[in-house]
Amino acid sequence: MRIRPLPALLACLASLSACDKSSEKATDKSAPAKADSTTPSASALGPGEARLAVDGGRIWYKVSGSKTGVPVILVHGGPGFNSFYLKPLEALGDERPVVRYDQLGAGKSDGMTDTAKMNIPHFVAELDSLRAHLGYDRVHLVGHSWGTMLAMEYYRAHPERVVSLSLGGPVMNVPEYAAHARALVKTLSDSAQRAIRDGEAAGKFDAPAYQHAIEEFYGKYVWLRPNAADLDSTMKMVNERIYNYMQGPSEFTITGTFKDYDATPFLPKVKAPTLFAVGDVDEVGPDIAKRHAALTPGATYVLIPHSAHISTWDNPEAVLKAIRAHLKKADPK
Repeated sequence: MRIRPLPALLACLASLSACDKSSEKATDKSAPAKADSTTPSASALGPGEARLAVDGGRIWYKVSGSKTGVPVILVHGGPGFNSFYLKPLEALGDERPVVRYDQLGAGKSDGMTDTAKMNIPHFVAELDSLRAHLGYDRVHLVGHSWGTMLAMEYYRAHPERVVSLSLGGPVMNVPEYAAHARALVKTLSDSAQRAIRDGEAAGKFDAPAYQHAIEEFYGKYVWLRPNAADLDSTMKMVNERIYNYMQGPSEFTITGTFKDYDATPFLPKVKAPTLFAVGDVDEVGPDIAKRHAALTPGATYVLIPHSAHISTWDNPEAVLKAIRAHLKKADPK
């Protein structure tokens, strides 16, 4: 979901065992837009990878698969996060093109420090630029966490472009999510709870004890079995400025610009086939996701067993099975 880079967590990666040991090449001939000082150094592009100029810089994307099914675009969480953890979903490429991209400001895309662009309309426009550039008239959107908010807002702005929505670890009501996350804090160790109280009271969110408390929270409710290599890359390429500005200092202290976001009044108006998939110990709360699915006409609710928030790491087989079935059902006949 929305994950802050933790020095202590990166140090722990050494003890984790790494796991998960004929795409057409996509090209982008657009002139790159001027990027800010956080732009990463240029790196070689692999098969299917390209960069696209958007408002504020260039975004990185990768197209996998060459089948003829309706394309799917993967919309990662954050904000300020990246798409490494969505790599297992590229397996959907055996039936359709799959597009994985990093939103501007994070991952392999150009950096961003301009807060005027750290908002939902900017990221909706960025997603539509990618869709149009690839020549896709209509797409399936598979969003995760913050990416479910972005996918839903894209659908609200461009319903004619969306064949279906697949929402993993869905956050349709941030105040409701925040209340649930605060309740989960009470399940942490006494020392973690004390560190959180002290850190928030003093406004010292970078204190080692506070960071260790966040690490404990992640290990219970964000991921259970992370891919060590991808987690390492993920944490090194998070844009903290975007995360803090839009989200706040942690998963359970929501003070950023989207703290009042609530899409639930819109859910009864959604006409696209929609999947709500949530881990059984997901920080967003299975009961909340199930209730939001019930508000959405014809929606499908799937509980992913043995999984926290990042179910693509914890139980990729179950996630792929649920999304694959949903896409096939929603595909035009």
